[in-house]
Amino acid sequence: MSELARNAGYGQNERLKSALLQHRALSLDGLSERLFGLLFSGLVYPQIWEDPAIDIEAMELAPGHRLVTIGSGGCNMLAYLACRPERIDVVDLNPHHIALNRLKLAAFRHMPSHADVVRFLGGDNMGSNREAYQLFLEPRLDAQTRDYWNGRDLTARRRIDVFNRNIYRTGLLGRFILLGHIVARLHGLDPRDFVKCGSMREQRQFFDTRIAPLFDRPLIRWITSRKASLYGLGIPPQQFDELASVSDDNSLAPVLRQRLEKLACHFPLKDNYFAWQAFARRYPSKYEGRMPDYLLGENYAAIRDNAERVDVHHASFTELLASKSAASVDRFVLLDAQDWMNDDQLNALWTEISRTATPGARVIFRTAAEASVVEGKVSQNLLDLWHYEHERSSALGMRDRSAIYGAFHIYRKKP
Repeated sequence: MSELARNAGYGQNERLKSALLQHRALSLDGLSERLFGLLFSGLVYPQIWEDPAIDIEAMELAPGHRLVTIGSGGCNMLAYLACRPERIDVVDLNPHHIALNRLKLAAFRHMPSHADVVRFLGGDNMGSNREAYQLFLEPRLDAQTRDYWNGRDLTARRRIDVFNRNIYRTGLLGRFILLGHIVARLHGLDPRDFVKCGSMREQRQFFDTRIAPLFDRPLIRWITSRKASLYGLGIPPQQFDELASVSDDNSLAPVLRQRLEKLACHFPLKDNYFAWQAFARRYPSKYEGRMPDYLLGENYAAIRDNAERVDVHHASFTELLASKSAASVDRFVLLDAQDWMNDDQLNALWTEISRTATPGARVIFRTAAEASVVEGKVSQNLLDLWHYEHERSSALGMRDRSAIYGAFHIYRKKP
């Protein structure tokens, strides 16, 4: 059995457990953390939900840069390759994400054409994808990744068979979106109707008249007041109370309504594949809208030619940085991982970031709430080494098409 398979479960994944568990097992907080960890022990994000166009602009990513990023679903790492960086180190505590990142890289390296990559990674009900995997990818994968995808899931089906259907309907987030669709249909709304909108005016009308009223329904307010019901969005127990504090009934309904409004109304549907996943549970066809950045034809050659510059590590961000020499990293992409961390973990992380950062290096991350999670928690001596680009962070955050985060943050290393 490969290392990926051995560490696939929460009980065996000591790195994930050490990152999540901060309270005693028999306390309410401890039970919430363990349930969150159990749910996060499987595939969580088949698609990453951070906008890579915003990341690239914020980082001013250019050839020669050396990046360290959290992997998640792997989409953004691939989009970064279009900028031809010198090196990307991908880290993740979830072995399912490790296997997915390695498979996506292999698809670019070994599939015969751009069309084959799009069918495999962006298709919906493509029954030939298993055969494409066996012909082009399986012989070229490392043993651990091959064992993972040839292995069986909880329903006894081979994991690779998910690409014959639609991998983006699976994983914790995919099932959370399905639950949202079921609840909406119980209230007389089919979210798939949203993608029939032909203009931003129609998008606004659809949201105001059909979606927004749902957030006042008792069932939805009750569901969104339960911490565990929102774990599928990646909202850890530590963040729930802060976000729910804006509501009289301890519900996240107002927050979710606001963020869904941004997703539905602030960007043309044809340009926002995140909205397509949320409302249609698939990517648009080439006649309907824009595919994810890493699947665009204009980026294919650069991603294919630079895929060998990526190394994928089953490790924490801090752990990987500790193995690097001083001033050896130009860009750091933390996603929303710091929302999960306590003060000690944050300080350990920023100690290594500050040690390994080159002058002018940039750190980017997102937070579920609006405030930067490092302020007041990370040592001021460390933060004094960095400049927080507050106005630029706010401006770019407003343009993030994924729309699910409270804020976007950029820190730049002082000379």
